[in-house]
Amino acid sequence: MDWKEIYKQKLREPEEVVKLIKSGNRVVIGHAAGEPTALVDAMVKNCNQYENVEIIHMVALGKCEYTKPEMSNHFKHNALFVGGSTRESVKECISDYTPTFFYQVPKLFKKGYLPIDVALVEVSKPDEHGFCSFGVSCDYTKTGAECAKIVIAEVNDQMPRTFGDNFIHVSDIDYIVESSRSLIELQPPKITDVEKAIGENCASLIEDGSTLQLGIGAIPDAVLLFLKDKKDLGIHSEMFSDGLVDLYNSGAINNSRKSLHKGKMVVTFLMGTKKLYDFVNDNPAVELYPVSYVNDPMVIMQNSKMVSINSCIQVDMMGQVSSESIGLTQFSGVGGQVDYVRGTSMSEDGKSIIAMPSTASKGKISRIVPFLDHGSAVTTSRNDVEYIVTEYGIADLRGKTLKQRARDLIKIAHPDFKDTLIEEFEKRFKEKF
Repeated sequence: MDWKEIYKQKLREPEEVVKLIKSGNRVVIGHAAGEPTALVDAMVKNCNQYENVEIIHMVALGKCEYTKPEMSNHFKHNALFVGGSTRESVKECISDYTPTFFYQVPKLFKKGYLPIDVALVEVSKPDEHGFCSFGVSCDYTKTGAECAKIVIAEVNDQMPRTFGDNFIHVSDIDYIVESSRSLIELQPPKITDVEKAIGENCASLIEDGSTLQLGIGAIPDAVLLFLKDKKDLGIHSEMFSDGLVDLYNSGAINNSRKSLHKGKMVVTFLMGTKKLYDFVNDNPAVELYPVSYVNDPMVIMQNSKMVSINSCIQVDMMGQVSSESIGLTQFSGVGGQVDYVRGTSMSEDGKSIIAMPSTASKGKISRIVPFLDHGSAVTTSRNDVEYIVTEYGIADLRGKTLKQRARDLIKIAHPDFKDTLIEEFEKRFKEKF
């Protein structure tokens, strides 16, 4: 049968298809800016028909109404990453959090640790052969659709068509809902002088011909400001955002010296504004692959001169990095940090960077501390850590003893907190700083 006929037969209204979700089902929702908002809105509106529907989601950029206290009998949100819209719900134990490395999320679906009943995904219009692109979110979204018993796709004519291993044929979709909605956008952050200083320090470690992993936020965007004079940079990253578009257009990024996927920027999802979404649409220079590939440390390591830049909440004097919790409060998640720290460390001439402002809470709290806050999770272990960067400098912890690490970290701490750190240093190591 012609794919167009198959497509027509599968067309439904949102209110109709969400009734296929049954009480006790596990539902995976398309990730980040790839959230199918028409389907999610219809599901929430139909909440009185459900009991204990488990929602699997990572970065949730939508309204997240299923996490409201009054929804607790209908939905149970299982966060694989905690963000601003879900943090309070997890803190109040209305939602729960599952620790996992990002690259292993698809394995949880495939191996039956988290079997999926229904996948709600957002895709582009089909091409002339009947293939829809997952657009800005391949990550776990594609695997979720491949593993689900029922696949419901929101075909959004505003979803960009992106390349790579990022397609689903209409014959593999069970039900289709059409929409024309602007994608969820994340506006660029404000970059302060502190972030600029951190960005300049990070950029000093990046050589011509390096392949980069950059996250999202003020620090990664600040790093990009200082890379315009670099040559032949490449991208192999969990994601990228608007700031990278200008750097690519400047010619600093051309992917010509990549040892893997030469000539291509490889990511697993995208998150930004319409500027970014227009840039990636039908752009053969950008390829998306499942996170089980893009974030696999054994894949990452194949990029020579790989440089990863991630941020954190605290670093203790041994070099233990906490990036996901503040004490017992789950603030975010592991995401891809450890995936890239480990993959980069195995790369030929690779450099793993953890970058952060020296203080938090408007300068009231030092991020470099003698001990992590009680209950804080260690995200990147002291055995994995390489470079720590603040606005005050760079500490290379590779091959350093505990005493040497402490000295180097205190040197890049904020001056207001150095005396306290030095006091702890002298108490712990029984010698003058």
